[in-house]
Amino acid sequence: MTDKKDRERGSGRAGERGGEGAGRRERTGDARPLPIEWEDDEIASSEIGPLPLPPSPAPSLLRSLTLPITVPSDAEDERLDLFLASRFSDTSRSAIQRAISGGDITVNGKTVKPSHRIRAGEEIAGEIPAAPVIDAVPEDIPLDIVYEDEEIIVVNKPAGMVTHPGAGAASGTLANGLVYYLNQIGRQPPRRGGASRPGIVHRLDVGTSGLIVVAKTDRAHLNLAEQFESRSVMKAYTALVYGVVKEDSGKIEAPIGRDPRNRVKMAVTRDGRHATTLYRVVERFDEFTLLDVEIKTGRTHQIRVHLAHIKHPVVGDSTYGAGRANSIKSARLRAAVARLGRPFLHAARLGFAHPTSGASGASGPNGPSGTSGASGARGGATGERLEFTAPLPGELRAFLEQISSIPC
Repeated sequence: MTDKKDRERGSGRAGERGGEGAGRRERTGDARPLPIEWEDDEIASSEIGPLPLPPSPAPSLLRSLTLPITVPSDAEDERLDLFLASRFSDTSRSAIQRAISGGDITVNGKTVKPSHRIRAGEEIAGEIPAAPVIDAVPEDIPLDIVYEDEEIIVVNKPAGMVTHPGAGAASGTLANGLVYYLNQIGRQPPRRGGASRPGIVHRLDVGTSGLIVVAKTDRAHLNLAEQFESRSVMKAYTALVYGVVKEDSGKIEAPIGRDPRNRVKMAVTRDGRHATTLYRVVERFDEFTLLDVEIKTGRTHQIRVHLAHIKHPVVGDSTYGAGRANSIKSARLRAAVARLGRPFLHAARLGFAHPTSGASGASGPNGPSGTSGASGARGGATGERLEFTAPLPGELRAFLEQISSIPC
């Protein structure tokens, strides 16, 4: 990169910049940020059962009744265990393999191996062992609390933390830390969301950092879930992508479903679910572009899939941008990407209407244990609009400084 000069860094707060660096780039004005695990990132109110919630069934009684399945043509020659694992994501692949090996799952009435290559038109029958409910047991995990009152908590989640327990992540999740925190302050977790997702109304991918709102009461959970379902929640992300994005702003409207060529990924597909993503260019570099991204829907991996679809995958995304770093000319830049160790994707802004009236005891910014410098508006009246911001975490700020200082 050339032409060193001072510049301001995007911190995730609309209209604010901080820090210095150098490098060749094009500024597009003081752009405001525009406002993800196999489920959609949002938990709709329709997913929430009536209160009181029934006790969880014993794991041995948990069975799926969705078989038999006729193998579609686009799954031709897939391994049986991988095919089923992609469709029953709450059940581990190892559990599915045991069911196949034990004869609980058959193909055209015959016992086969987990590695059996399926053919279009074959009938898979039997029972898929559903994953037992994994309770979010209390764990003393430090939380960066941006805001808290009697009804909600807004947390700045670090990259590497799973939102709630599930297959492959029984502990160390945000939900585990929240249950511990609520116990410490003498509060019972809300029943809505269940034992594994108490208070959780939306998710971030494990590699994505940033803002999540959590309900402390059942009424707040229901209201927030309805807001997400009605698309009235503003969700803004900061993303660094490969390549130079030519348009200053754009809209991606493309349906998202499972990738027919790789069932463990998502993709833009003809029969996928409607998804809309907006983006604006904040800064251009020789090899990268810094974007503000707003998602109008909450599909699994939506931002990552949509940006990869327009040939600008998120930097550091090994799932949807694998191999893209090899196109970078500078060996030092390629090494910097390899060291990043996470996708450059951060949930920078979050806005919604306060779910209940008369909330008291508000604390923020940062609440009792916050350290990120994130901030937000206080409020408590029903319908009062709240907005919160979280600056880029240190590793992402440092990466921006690196790509500015390394010659291309």
